[in-house]
Amino acid sequence: MRTPPSLRRRMISVAAVSAALFTAATATVATAQEAAAPKAAAVPTAQTEAAPGVTAERLIVGYKSGATEAKSNNAAEADATAKGKQAGEDVDFQRRLGTGAALVDLGADATRADVADVVAEYKADPQVAYVVPDRLNKPQADPNDTEYAKQWDLFEATAGMNVPGAWSTATGSGVTVAVIDTGYVAHTDLAANIVAGYDFISDTAVSVDGDGRDSNPADPGDYYAANECGSGIPASNSSWHGTHVAGTIAAVTNNSKGIAGIAYGAKISPLRVLGKCGGYDSDIIDAITWASGGTVSGVPANTNVAKVINMSLGGDGACTSATQSAITAAVNRGTTIAVAAGNDNDNVANHSPGNCNNVISVAATNRTGAKASYSNYGSLVDISAPGGQTSTGTANGILSTLNSGTKTASTENYAYYQGTSMATPHIAGLAALLKSANSSLTPAQIESAIKSNARALPGACSGGCGAGLADAAKTVAAVSGGGTTTGTTYSSTSAVAIPDNSSAIESPITVSGRTGNAPSALKVAVDITHTYRGDLVIGLVAPDGTVYSLKSASSSDSADNVNTTYTVDASSETANGTWKLRVQDTAAQDTGTLNSWKLTF
Repeated sequence: MRTPPSLRRRMISVAAVSAALFTAATATVATAQEAAAPKAAAVPTAQTEAAPGVTAERLIVGYKSGATEAKSNNAAEADATAKGKQAGEDVDFQRRLGTGAALVDLGADATRADVADVVAEYKADPQVAYVVPDRLNKPQADPNDTEYAKQWDLFEATAGMNVPGAWSTATGSGVTVAVIDTGYVAHTDLAANIVAGYDFISDTAVSVDGDGRDSNPADPGDYYAANECGSGIPASNSSWHGTHVAGTIAAVTNNSKGIAGIAYGAKISPLRVLGKCGGYDSDIIDAITWASGGTVSGVPANTNVAKVINMSLGGDGACTSATQSAITAAVNRGTTIAVAAGNDNDNVANHSPGNCNNVISVAATNRTGAKASYSNYGSLVDISAPGGQTSTGTANGILSTLNSGTKTASTENYAYYQGTSMATPHIAGLAALLKSANSSLTPAQIESAIKSNARALPGACSGGCGAGLADAAKTVAAVSGGGTTTGTTYSSTSAVAIPDNSSAIESPITVSGRTGNAPSALKVAVDITHTYRGDLVIGLVAPDGTVYSLKSASSSDSADNVNTTYTVDASSETANGTWKLRVQDTAAQDTGTLNSWKLTF
């Protein structure tokens, strides 16, 4: 028996509503169970919900004008009791609305199936004109930031990241994001969210500020003259790149000024690693370590340990063991790392750190939701996010905080940039929202939630753009209890040796008990130990023998191991049957083991 009406007649909390407002319910539709009644049609999900994903506690019942219940509270109350009895539920008459309809209460612990049973009973009554859920509403207000209307990347239906819908649940409060970049140039639309960082540039030729490492991450400008950064490389003005990235993540919001940050309740710790002509791996490695709470010799302990790191930077070549080691250690300390896939219109496998393990590798989309022309791609991309494309119009870029100085700092301003550097802070900001909404989430769970709740790209992508376009509202709702981050998982933990330069091995997983086809975003998680992973070719074999390529061989990918999740459009395949992971070593001198793999439907 459920809780007595006196204890359960309450409004659903704002937090519960917000957490589920943007989540599609997936529960099986129920019908009335009263054997004596005519068989009712299935009750649509919307007729049982107070808000998407939130089961209704109360129903509004309208009777036809000639019905006794339309004129008598006693009759309506008696009818509620009778309908509840027929459905096997407690249904309590509450009051008469101004329209004459009756408000009835089912209680806080009613399931969607319970509500469907009661709705079906009312719908079967010829004296009932309508029965609808007592739906929950919330304020709909955009931030008052003066440039917010230009931030299509946050809110536009076609290719925006659906950020505003997440703000009623989480704003990033309590989370520090380390922006490992060019440092920070003072900006009043960011200042309130900046906490202490560090300047990790040890080479004075790169640092420009006249000294080596110190506690001041101020960006003095990274301009350079023609040929100064290599023969044939033209001159460049200062980019103020780190400040632009930081604004996307956590610009102060609702301050009647400038732009809105994705995780505007979060704090930014600027870590300076890029100066004139770039930055060295060694400095970046130390910044990763320190940001995540590790110890770096000669650097004071970090008092603002970051739960999220943004690295909108990269270079050519494999992910080195040194970089991978720092990343793995940071993730093991509980820090999620978002990295840019790169802007070469090339396979990300050829560009570090976007090709490293244990990172969220981010490709860029344009305002139509297609892969931006410059964005890298490939099976190692995890997710896509708005990066803009200014070649189709300046306003199609990503607007964020900047400085007008061409060399040294001048007046603060805002400007449109494009790049996977701009896409990455969208994901770092989302990660901060998720950590704020659910502090127990691990980096792996955050990555899984972002990928599992992405939507299909509105536009085209060839070569691989990850799980799709990230959806902030849906993902935050999922980790807050208003949705499901993953479906049913089928696993194989039987280790299989991968012979050197030999024929392929296969590991089977049998899927049963499902109906219909596999999803369009089937998750394939792979855990392989193998030196020089570029030797490996990996494919998913469907029950009918169709092979889906997950990873190609790459002579330039010398990093160790494959520990990642691929997304496959397997919607043309029957779900039930034996699926196989096929792995082949195509070059000599290295061996390894398929430790485990799993399918998540």
